[in-house]
Amino acid sequence: MSPTAPAPSSPSPDTTPVEVTPPRPPRGRSVAAVICLVLAGLLTTPAAVAYWGQRTLNDAERYIDTVGPLVDSPEVQDVIATKVTEAIQQQVDIEAILNEVFAGVITERPRLQLLVGPLSAAINGLVEREVREFIASDEFAEIWRRVNTRAQAALQRILTGDDSGAVSLQDDQVVLDVDEVITQVKERLVERGLTIAENVPVPETDRQIVLMDAPQLRQARTIYAFSNPVAKWLLPIVGLLYLGAFLLARHRPRMTVWIGAIMAANALLLALLLSAGQQLFVNHLAGTAFGPASRVFFETLLAYLERGQEVVLWLGVILVVAGLFAGANRYGAAVRTSVSGGLEGIGTKLADSGLDAIAGAGRWVKANAGWLRVVSVAVGVVVLLWGNNASLDRLWWSLALVLVILACIQVLVGAGRERARAHPGDPGPATT
Repeated sequence: MSPTAPAPSSPSPDTTPVEVTPPRPPRGRSVAAVICLVLAGLLTTPAAVAYWGQRTLNDAERYIDTVGPLVDSPEVQDVIATKVTEAIQQQVDIEAILNEVFAGVITERPRLQLLVGPLSAAINGLVEREVREFIASDEFAEIWRRVNTRAQAALQRILTGDDSGAVSLQDDQVVLDVDEVITQVKERLVERGLTIAENVPVPETDRQIVLMDAPQLRQARTIYAFSNPVAKWLLPIVGLLYLGAFLLARHRPRMTVWIGAIMAANALLLALLLSAGQQLFVNHLAGTAFGPASRVFFETLLAYLERGQEVVLWLGVILVVAGLFAGANRYGAAVRTSVSGGLEGIGTKLADSGLDAIAGAGRWVKANAGWLRVVSVAVGVVVLLWGNNASLDRLWWSLALVLVILACIQVLVGAGRERARAHPGDPGPATT
């Protein structure tokens, strides 16, 4: 009897193969990265303005360093000289004094009346010339420093509700007291023989320059009271949010591009706000004595913020380029392979030349290349932010430093890789 082949058994419902789908990675990390990025983007511009206020308005030394160059500004000198000259000339009617002095002589010789006008103009010219010479002197520069030291302290008093000092809030107007300048000029005029200026009373209103009308300043005091404690920590918090977004991201090169784009967008927004703010400031002061100097004053006072805006803009562009370079895209991969291959080729040649020290260093760098790259970037950040004086020049120098360090690391990686393959102690290929 011949054996019969077993009939094929139909598949049991219980043994039907089931397609197993891999578990999806948890979304919490990605959501947290996006939240950090959005918060950082929303807070970047307010944080930059708050940091400028902390470092410029609240820091007396930096404030003096910022407004100090204004003493050499022709616009500021002209405003102060005009105000002081008018304050003195309004109280000394030179023409009336000359008419009184020459009253008897003019009666006998009426033609002398013709000399009163030119003499009056000459004396008034002397007053203006002395004022302007004093404004351009080193003595005034020292007074300017003292006045602005008091002004910075007075600004703090204004924001905290104290209206005493060289700069004060009077009837919704911010005014600058130039009493010390008037006193010094009067002394110089007396020394040059114009003794009539010695006891000239100058009214309080003529001793002040209205800087701006500020009907909302009282509300600003309330805002300052709540925001000042937070302002000093806002920029570091934004930095930590950007760092958190980068560390939490699953695709870090892509996140780097997003961070750079958001930083650049905030820099452009800040530039727009500065431009609009300058125009509003200039228009607001157009009808005041300080109007002609308002533009240079605004540009000087906010110079630190404008430099920061330029640094953030270019830093954002650099991060976008770095993210594209490191990303999994065709062009980035091609450039990355070409550059790293060339640098590693240099390391290979160095290792083949028999330089044992370089080869040994290369093996160590190859094993620690990841964290060494992180340290190189951190060094660049420290160089950029050192002394809280970021600038475009500092940014380019720090970028150059980072690129040089990264290039050296890649060269040593190549040296270590070649040496690891050709090291005499390494086992050779297996033979059969």
